[in-house]
Amino acid sequence: MTQNAEALSSSESNRPDGCIPLTEPQVFLVGAGPGNAGLLTLRAVECLAQADLVLYDRLVHPRCLDYAPTAAARICVRELAESHVDRVPQINDLLVDAARQGKRVVRLKGGDPFLFGRGGEEAEALRGAGIAYEIVPGVTAALGAAAFAGIPLTHRQHASAVAFVTGHEDPTKPESQLDWEALARFPGTLVFYMGLSRLEQIAEALIAHGKPHDTPAAVIHWATTAEQRTVAEPLHALPTAVRRSGLHSPAIVVIGPVVGLRDQLAWFEQKPLFGKRILVTRPKHQTADLIRRLELLGAGVISLPVLEIQDPPSWESADRALGNLALYHWLVFTSVNGVHAFVRRLRHIGRDLRALGALRLAAIGPATAEAIRGYHLEPDVTPAAFRSEALAAALKQRVAGQRVLLVRADRGREVLRNELSTIAHVDQIAVYSQIDAVQADPTVLDSLRREEIDYLVLTSGNSARSLHRLLDEPTRHSFRTGKPRIVSISPVTSAVIRELGWSADAEAQEYTVQGCIQALEALAAKDKS
Repeated sequence: MTQNAEALSSSESNRPDGCIPLTEPQVFLVGAGPGNAGLLTLRAVECLAQADLVLYDRLVHPRCLDYAPTAAARICVRELAESHVDRVPQINDLLVDAARQGKRVVRLKGGDPFLFGRGGEEAEALRGAGIAYEIVPGVTAALGAAAFAGIPLTHRQHASAVAFVTGHEDPTKPESQLDWEALARFPGTLVFYMGLSRLEQIAEALIAHGKPHDTPAAVIHWATTAEQRTVAEPLHALPTAVRRSGLHSPAIVVIGPVVGLRDQLAWFEQKPLFGKRILVTRPKHQTADLIRRLELLGAGVISLPVLEIQDPPSWESADRALGNLALYHWLVFTSVNGVHAFVRRLRHIGRDLRALGALRLAAIGPATAEAIRGYHLEPDVTPAAFRSEALAAALKQRVAGQRVLLVRADRGREVLRNELSTIAHVDQIAVYSQIDAVQADPTVLDSLRREEIDYLVLTSGNSARSLHRLLDEPTRHSFRTGKPRIVSISPVTSAVIRELGWSADAEAQEYTVQGCIQALEALAAKDKS
């Protein structure tokens, strides 16, 4: 048993070492696709969701790992050995050992497991050990790269066939297994995997065996991601162009007349936020929707949660109010987190939504209102402007002389309570705490220090303050000089940003996540012009 396998369980496996296959698969050889987490298949997500261990390749996008349970162990195969030759037996041993411990293992591989992915070798090792497995195909790099670069691999007028070729060998060697004469005559599109380091030899071999030197060709780097870069030139000029561009692996080489269609079919690199590195600071459980929307606009998104959502230090006052909801006329929510925490606590004390009775509901904005609707309730008041002042103004005409319960975090602005307390009896309860992150991902902080982040999205004043605490003084100074550019969700957040000595380069007109995205798009377009 390997050292990594021993770490998976402190107890001895009670599975026999025989070769009788298990009824249900224990190991899933899963294709992660070419890099864009949105290209994971539904079956891949299902397998990840039930994993105890994810053993993943270095080039698998970190976002793919988000689909695995928090408790699942995660091991990058690069941790096993520096050399790939030394790594292979350790991978196979770890798969077998973990499965025999009863673990459900996902072997997450870039692209497709059975296309230059060594999935066949791993399946053979599992079969020999009597371990039941399942193969989950993935979008292979050739398909992803070509599609995202605007190059159809086949076309009725240009190519009726496509060949996938490994470029991970020297085409000038006498022992080469590739038939370069046949490849040069091939009447379709050639796609070379792992061929960038041998691009010059590949081009020379094809041309020497009869491939027209002016055949359209392209190299696509980090295909399907915000880092995608494409260099397209005639075959004879491609190696020099790639060398000058500074492109490096991972990359796919595409050769054939279809490459000439790229100029009219390219789409991904024309997205409004393509190639922009954007930092989001929302709590981890609230980032998925924002990240996906930004990715769909072509951005590379980096998450740095600067706040954590936890239970309040004491539930005493909240439980007292939840036990006496019949005393109130209005229930007012100022955040999505507040809605969900309120309902969870209500259930925890043995009550349910029937306890709301005739209570009328107010929400500070559309996202909070939508969270309320998620429990089959309809808010009575949602102001046109999504801020405390507007909610107070909308409620003042309705709550005079009545009892109001404000549900919120344990810190924040007191505007709503102060305004309503002049005309109504107001109680305020904290159903969650916002805790400043004590530690942050050092790689993200390094990216900020090196000014590698283009834009920062701040969705609250508390997030701005917490981020400020995490930064060292040189990085804070960089922020003061406008790097990165900052997008604010509201005037209130912008005011906090200015208090910190920074500038809000753009502000959402609608104080929502979608408003932030629209402001970001406008700012990026302005910066580009």
